[in-house]
Amino acid sequence: MGIARSAALFVLAAVLEIGGAWLVWQGFRESRGWMWIGAGVLALGAYGFVATFQPDGEFGRVLAAYGGVFVAGSLAWGMAADGYRPDRWDVAGALVCLLGVALIMYAPRR
Repeated sequence: MGIARSAALFVLAAVLEIGGAWLVWQGFRESRGWMWIGAGVLALGAYGFVATFQPDGEFGRVLAAYGGVFVAGSLAWGMAADGYRPDRWDVAGALVCLLGVALIMYAPRR
């Protein structure tokens, strides 16, 4: 159950951070307005709290592992929200990052 909870928290963090950044991008770069920017800032602020719920108490480990989730999540978000189509190198890189997440967070330790 610990790994499932941790993975779910990583997914939630990615949705909040990537989604928040996307909303700010849309509000500013695509001229959709301050409401979009404000919603993005709120999502980014909420993202900042999600890591504190990870079962592992090591800040550096959690944030390092989250970086891999961020990479894969950004590509997935681009596909879903903007019609981006990753090439095989994007996919391979994301898989390497997710392997890194698994090693950093879930490798057996004393």
